Amino acid sequence: MKKIALLLIIGIALLNCKKNKTITDCGDKMCTYEFVSYGIRFVDNKGEGAEVKDFSVINQRTGESLKANSSIYTSTVKGAFIVVDDGNKLQLSENGDDLKITGTSVATNQTKSVVIKMGGGKCACHISKISGPDQVVFD
Repeated sequence: MKKIALLLIIGIALLNCKKNKTITDCGDKMCTYEFVSYGIRFVDNKGEGAEVKDFSVINQRTGESLKANSSIYTSTVKGAFIVVDDGNKLQLSENGDDLKITGTSVATNQTKSVVIKMGGGKCACHISKISGPDQVVFD
């Protein structure tokens, strides 16, 4: 009975060691506790915030729809949307993914899309914008 208990303890210890190994796969990193998010703004032809419907973000590599956890806090600024945040980090590749952002103007019913490139991945501390616009302009 003691041998079985000892084998069980050794087995659990070995499993825990294997779990810790995945942490070191990324090397020694110092990450901050900040929470990074990236937003985009939809504006009309005068540069004013535009009311938008049918807002969407699609990862072009995976075809997956993305939704930022912090997106619920943007409803106070007209035309402003959080595209992705650190909660989406694992859904993005380290080299960056093209994200297609689309929205339709409530005033003109015009639909516009832009593509931005965002990086993340399991070893990244935070998401990062690689390229793309900060706003979408309706005609």
